[in-house]
Amino acid sequence: MLDNPAKPLVSVRDMKMHFPIYAGLLRRRVGEVKAVDGLTFDVMEGETLGLVGESGCGKSTAGRAVLRLYDITGGQIEIDGREIGDTPQSQLRSMRPTMQMVFQDPQASLNPRMTVEAIIREPLDEHTTLTPMEKREKVAELMDAVGLNRKFASRYPHAFSGGQRQRIGIARALALNPKFIVCDEPIAALDVSIQAQVVNLLEDLQEKFGLTYLFISHDLSMVRHIATRVAVMYLGKIVELAERETLFAAPLHPYTKALLSAVPEPDPSLSRNTNRIILQGDVPSPSNPPQGCNFCTRCPAVMDICKQVEPEYREVKPRQFAACHLYNET
Repeated sequence: MLDNPAKPLVSVRDMKMHFPIYAGLLRRRVGEVKAVDGLTFDVMEGETLGLVGESGCGKSTAGRAVLRLYDITGGQIEIDGREIGDTPQSQLRSMRPTMQMVFQDPQASLNPRMTVEAIIREPLDEHTTLTPMEKREKVAELMDAVGLNRKFASRYPHAFSGGQRQRIGIARALALNPKFIVCDEPIAALDVSIQAQVVNLLEDLQEKFGLTYLFISHDLSMVRHIATRVAVMYLGKIVELAERETLFAAPLHPYTKALLSAVPEPDPSLSRNTNRIILQGDVPSPSNPPQGCNFCTRCPAVMDICKQVEPEYREVKPRQFAACHLYNET
């Protein structure tokens, strides 16, 4: 994979997603929540880019913004050679089959009044001219692909377990043969025993259909299993991005080091040697981020320059990017 000169399927440059804050009787705009504040990354064809970080750091917002489920505040997004960052929503319809999403909570993302067949068939109704018989056969093939019994097509979502409902959501995402799928914490709402099954299914489908994933999660162990490269987010910004093994073996950014030190080690003999990095304080509000580096209020290696100047996000080592003054000074 590393030697393959794959081209980016998804290219994001300085993407921002700011939500306005209104207050008072006249509902004046008094500020903004900088949920995503200048993301730059590529997702290569056929790879899985893991996006990790604490709750509230902007991961899910970033995933939805890349698919233009939101009208972004600024930046460029290119998917499959087409710039969609400033494209009106009405003109994005023709791009929707290329890019799909698997949502976090399968209970909330499936219409309880629709049968499984109707849920999976809905994208086909909207975007294709297949006959009813062809649609029924396509739905059955998709159910087979995700490991659901096609006999259950007339049942409703409440009749299925959490893992089965997520498989329905995956089948719906696959209906239009997409190239790029954003997986927004697809296993977070599932039992631990089911999580591995769903992740293995995603890997099998990726190999079978040549899919490209943006895999959003806070479970670093699962990201290490599925991702090709990993991007670490903190307070709306990417602080480090590297190949999976490089990031887990030799992280550069102090926040990445703290995150990885919190991953449970199943081997007791190794866990005794793990130095836990306990960060002080809470994550600052995205409506009022600190001056300079966003991480300066909690960083164990903070310097004076960190509180004044925002660090440049750049390639510190080959294929390893970081935004930290510890490496920008040299």
